[in-house]
Amino acid sequence: MLFSRFTRSIKTILIVEDEPLVAFDNELRVVDAGYRVVATVDTQDEAIAVLEREEIDLVLADVNLSRGGSGIEVARVASERDIPVLFATGTCPGGAQQYAIGCLNKPYSAAELVGAIDAVDRLIRGKKPRTMPRHLSLFAAP
Repeated sequence: MLFSRFTRSIKTILIVEDEPLVAFDNELRVVDAGYRVVATVDTQDEAIAVLEREEIDLVLADVNLSRGGSGIEVARVASERDIPVLFATGTCPGGAQQYAIGCLNKPYSAAELVGAIDAVDRLIRGKKPRTMPRHLSLFAAP
């Protein structure tokens, strides 16, 4: 079919964010874009527990989490399970490329968040992203 929509690789997302308003906003944005949010959590331990029990296609994670937790540690555990991680954070951490597929720097708009997830989805499928949100850095090429 000429005008058929592509099949997404990313359908389910785990949101790991310690700022309640950002977490709520991110959840609304991705649900409105047609993704299913498996959970929204604010600690490293909660995120790892969700990773161990749920089917997840993408982790959208901040770096600094509640109770001194680290999004980098969440990304390490996710990478062991071959789950891609997109950091959504104020400053992309050094060494992020080791565990994440990309980094979306705050502040970002709803369109940039959805565009970043789409770019990651296309990259996972071996395709070049259609557009690159200006706050997004991808660490792998198709």
